[in-house]
Amino acid sequence: MFMEDQLQEPLSLEVIAMEAGFSVYHFQRIFHAISGFTVQEYIRKRRLSVAAAELLVTKKTVLDIAVSYQYGSQEAFTRAFSSYFGATPAKYRKRQQPLVSQHPIDFIALTANIRGGLNMYKPDIVELPAIRIIGYNYATNLNNELYFEEIPGFYGHFGSNEYFMRIPNKARPAFAYGISHSFHEDGAFSFLIGEEVTAFAEVEEGFACFELPAGKYAAFRNSSMPELGQNTWKYIYGTWLPNSNYERGEGPDFEVTDVMNSTPEKISMTVYIPIH
Repeated sequence: MFMEDQLQEPLSLEVIAMEAGFSVYHFQRIFHAISGFTVQEYIRKRRLSVAAAELLVTKKTVLDIAVSYQYGSQEAFTRAFSSYFGATPAKYRKRQQPLVSQHPIDFIALTANIRGGLNMYKPDIVELPAIRIIGYNYATNLNNELYFEEIPGFYGHFGSNEYFMRIPNKARPAFAYGISHSFHEDGAFSFLIGEEVTAFAEVEEGFACFELPAGKYAAFRNSSMPELGQNTWKYIYGTWLPNSNYERGEGPDFEVTDVMNSTPEKISMTVYIPIH
């Protein structure tokens, strides 16, 4: 695996995604859905785990090991090591106690297990025109699956503050769009909630204009409890896409909630993934 072979080298998300044949945006979503980690989180844990093994089986100094695994100083390495393992490198080397470390992930086997353990359902394959959206941006993060907890709250905040009333030129007022975009290496990204409009207009602070590109999409229809709705994304990236005959296309994912046919107990939603 490319990342495993490059743990002692500088690793940027752009280089890793290019090696995998994906854009940075697509690679982050696929990697997180399959592994449960952000890319940078996984690399950090693997570097610390391999460094811990070297502390036991080599006579290298802590500084040499720190530098070889891309830490700028022994102090920075010691802080990271202590935070992850609960002991300094020196104490760990002296005590020779086993650690719960991050093992390499076998993504091929993991995908096969997912495929064998879940029944796939087929999405509708649709062609969509470009769609103009005006909405409000919220900041969240892939780390520790924070967005699973936060996104339902974003919808609640959007509705309770009646932000939908501040959107001009509405085209489909009964449908709320949620768009994941602007992903960063540390897992941070933006989630825009808004509505389709007939034309863009000047917007208030915190609001933004966003155009979803025309093209082919896989549309996954889902009707479930709000807390289960986000699991659809895990299914799409962890099971359906790796085992489908399609590749991830350019452009953001988005979800559309049918507001009139949704209740607090059951959300009617369609998730769209660009494909080719």
